Amino acid sequence: MMRFLPRVRCLFPYVLFISAVIFLIYTGPVIIRYLEGLIPMDKCPLHPGQTLRKGDPIDASLNLWSRRDVQTCTNWGAPVMWEGMFDPEVYDLEHRKRGSSVALTVFAVGKYLDAYLSEFLRSAERHFMPGLPVTYYVFTDMPERVGEVELGVGRTLEVVQVQRLQRWQDVSMMRMRAIADAIDSRIRHRHPYVFCLDVDQVFAGRFGSEALGESVALLHAFYYHRPRAFYTYDRNPASAARMEGRGDFYYHAAVFGGSWQSVWNLTEACYRGVVEDKRNGVEALWQDESHLNKYFWLHKPSKVLSPEYCWARHVGYRGDIRVTRLLWAEKHYDTLR
Repeated sequence: MMRFLPRVRCLFPYVLFISAVIFLIYTGPVIIRYLEGLIPMDKCPLHPGQTLRKGDPIDASLNLWSRRDVQTCTNWGAPVMWEGMFDPEVYDLEHRKRGSSVALTVFAVGKYLDAYLSEFLRSAERHFMPGLPVTYYVFTDMPERVGEVELGVGRTLEVVQVQRLQRWQDVSMMRMRAIADAIDSRIRHRHPYVFCLDVDQVFAGRFGSEALGESVALLHAFYYHRPRAFYTYDRNPASAARMEGRGDFYYHAAVFGGSWQSVWNLTEACYRGVVEDKRNGVEALWQDESHLNKYFWLHKPSKVLSPEYCWARHVGYRGDIRVTRLLWAEKHYDTLR
């Protein structure tokens, strides 16, 4: 027995190394996301008494210093919306006085319609823009499959038929053209505000009038604590989405909005970028999201939503996420795409 001990001792470092590799494979992403959460965010560059340079006049009611743990305004003076900064009743009252209404666009194409649309709409009825008139514009290639949803007073649903495309990347990119067309033909005559959301999400809490603004972008849940050097901007010189600078934030294309004019400007610009890329035989790294990030770098949003407004559970615990307003639904990319 004793003669085998040296061999066991020689094998021990290899066993330890293999065990460490297996441990990192299964827990590495979790550990990395936890460590990212410890990286402090930048702080609002304004001082008490200073006012925002961007945003709606009602945003003057925000308490930018109620959240010392997160960045509550940008360096161009736009608010970053977090729980604890605002009184929802103040926003709701003001927007009811203005007669504000909202168009919500969502694409439910192919298998995504059956997998996600029904729960998306039911949860939106509970949590999206409570007390305001809303029209859901459902873009789908199978209008006959859109089931009935019980809608509240002042809430309506319209189905917009779109062409079925083979690649999900093409669906993602071509939605910009469809949204711009819908704004031109329908939305601008009916609603001052537009929000554009992905369908594979579920509302879990208030997503209300405090989110409205001239031009609204969303901090990506996976990137808001990361250093800018790790943002996955498109860097391909041949792409119209190429980012040459460090950028400001990494924005998530699952949620964006604003006035109908601002959203039309954004979607039209992103579509032109997609067309230019196709002409040059390239595709942006993250399709329309890459073009959206380029647009918001050049045209700063007037309001930024925190990741509360589109949270992914598998990011893990984050002390700065006090509420979740919209959650990623469980993804089934292997079957849906």
